Amino acid sequence: MNKTTWAVIALFGVTISWGAGFVLMKDAINQQPVFDFLATRFTLATLVMIAVRPQVLTAINKQLLFRGSVLGATLGLAYITQTIGLDLTTAAITGFLTGLYVVFTPILFWLISRKKVEKKVIVGTITAFVALLLISFNGFSVDVGQLWLIACALLFALHIIGLSFWSTSQDVYALTVIQLGAGAVVCWLGAVADGYQPPPNASVWGVVVFTAVFATAMAFLVQTWAQSIMDPSRVAIILTTEVIFAAAISVAVGQETLALRTVFGGGLMVIAMLIVEWPDRKSKSSPLSQTHFT
Repeated sequence: MNKTTWAVIALFGVTISWGAGFVLMKDAINQQPVFDFLATRFTLATLVMIAVRPQVLTAINKQLLFRGSVLGATLGLAYITQTIGLDLTTAAITGFLTGLYVVFTPILFWLISRKKVEKKVIVGTITAFVALLLISFNGFSVDVGQLWLIACALLFALHIIGLSFWSTSQDVYALTVIQLGAGAVVCWLGAVADGYQPPPNASVWGVVVFTAVFATAMAFLVQTWAQSIMDPSRVAIILTTEVIFAAAISVAVGQETLALRTVFGGGLMVIAMLIVEWPDRKSKSSPLSQTHFT
């Protein structure tokens, strides 16, 4: 298998960890304020990556520091806007509107790069959007919370596009460390505003450790590497399978009941994957594989 195939498999692993993390975090967030949880999570993820490879600090230069800080701040703001939106509206609307990054990514990519987006990516994007609608949507009315979530989706899309332009196979680890560190700083700004509260018990600490190591450090390391060789629109569609895994895991542990539309939505999401990933004679390389800003 080539690098792109391995990247696709690895990204599915990321979405599984995110789906599991979402289910685990439900109870933890009720016991620790969201900003405090995110600040602890991102800080621990950063420290773990540095502890595993301390020499990474010597690989950081001014260019990497700038790029990683911009990407990390964008990521941190995406989590913050998502949290605010979740507080002001329902979880179902939050999941659907956050998933709008699958639509925003190819649009913003075209606006920024002026590179042509493949027709199959456009079809796959529309299909994934409909799948998200089936899985997460429970009615619609415009309010302030939904505007925050639209901003969240835009920020996630910008982060995906930024990674595609700025991530190279040579600096994946260092760039990931900087991103997570910058994300932690942004989250700490919200955590200290009303006084930081640490995880109150071993159960919450367990969730923090799982999300920090698997759903943050390893996940963003994989995403940063994958986007050094893959089209951002394809990555966005793959990452939306988080919705499917979150639903499947929550059903498996008894948190939710599987609705018929969830089954149809999950099937439609798989179809979107096949549309985008199915090989053809013209697709020899990713349109971004040789494109980076300097």
